[in-house]
Amino acid sequence: MTTLLRNRLHGQGVYAITDGPRDDLFAAVEAALAGGVRLLQYRDKTKDTERRRAEAAELASMCARYEVPLIVNDDVPLALEVGGGVHLGREDVSIAEARAALGPDAIIGVSCYGSIDRARQLQAEGADYLALGAMYPSTTKPHAAVVAHDVLTQAKALGLPVVAIGGITPDNAGVLIDAGADYVAVVSAIFAAADIQTATRQFANLFDPRPGIIR
Repeated sequence: MTTLLRNRLHGQGVYAITDGPRDDLFAAVEAALAGGVRLLQYRDKTKDTERRRAEAAELASMCARYEVPLIVNDDVPLALEVGGGVHLGREDVSIAEARAALGPDAIIGVSCYGSIDRARQLQAEGADYLALGAMYPSTTKPHAAVVAHDVLTQAKALGLPVVAIGGITPDNAGVLIDAGADYVAVVSAIFAAADIQTATRQFANLFDPRPGIIR
């Protein structure tokens, strides 16, 4: 079962990344989906395999109802199990290994940090989107280096969807979109908000008025 076809990656929007484990994960994600999320990443760094499998399966079902791709952070076997895509960092398996496991239709996204050379290399290896950042100081990854906004413009020239990540809020996201970001990836500003649906809608509204966007 593939719920996350690569052809759904067209357009622009909010890329919400979960901050688990949390007891209200499903309610939080439902609120984010209702608020207009266009991509959802399940990110849980714990070793609680059974809980993670159950959560990922439920999130895949929720995302399918909203026609939103689910991306699993780092875990190719779990992505395969739930019919999802995968996001790969510097220490994870290669795009080729992930593609062999997940097939041609799964979304495989990659962290490029602040490196255009890495972005160019991973584009050549078959990545489906390029994530750049941290764009601002981040509470999720406090030691991540902050990169210049023009890295988004350079990455955009490579012809793949560009994801900006790191410390993004509704107040500072607009300049990133103008610099070339197709998606803004958000953890805390959505999932730590008192009203997750409203917080998500604030980000989605940055994209909705923009002409010529296929959503």
